[in-house]
Amino acid sequence: MMYKLISPVFCILFLLAFAYNGLAQRHDRMSAVRYGRPVPVLRPVNRQPPPGRKIELVKDGYINLRLKLTPDESRTFWPLYRQYVQERTAVRILIRENNSKTSPNGTRQIDNELKYETELVNIRKHYNDEFLKILPPQKVSELYKSEREFNDEVLKQLSERSVRAGD
Repeated sequence: MMYKLISPVFCILFLLAFAYNGLAQRHDRMSAVRYGRPVPVLRPVNRQPPPGRKIELVKDGYINLRLKLTPDESRTFWPLYRQYVQERTAVRILIRENNSKTSPNGTRQIDNELKYETELVNIRKHYNDEFLKILPPQKVSELYKSEREFNDEVLKQLSERSVRAGD
């Protein structure tokens, strides 16, 4: 039941993230010349966010939709959430580097793995306390569920794409 709802919601959020770029105001060069204002030099601008940022925007929209944040909650939640994601990402990069083929295998690699996993748990504990200061426990619980569901849906769609590409 929930997966039937997630797919259309995910698609809508994905389209909204791309449609947002089309809402920028167009600069009219002729009206600027007509009224004696300086005409800016128009340079091609890459309005598309980097590929990793696109999925972050969709994820943020999905989480925002699921949590139904008030304006006050939203104002304090999003900077904190972005910091949380940034810290987790930094540790995950270290885990990936630790498990790369160039890193030495053995006791040091295992110790580093345990250290990084402990760091991830500590980050989650710290931010869980911080989230509870600004959100009710139900919304914090919904945050973690939403993250898992979003990640599961992304993985599902990626695997479906790879299966279709392999056919």
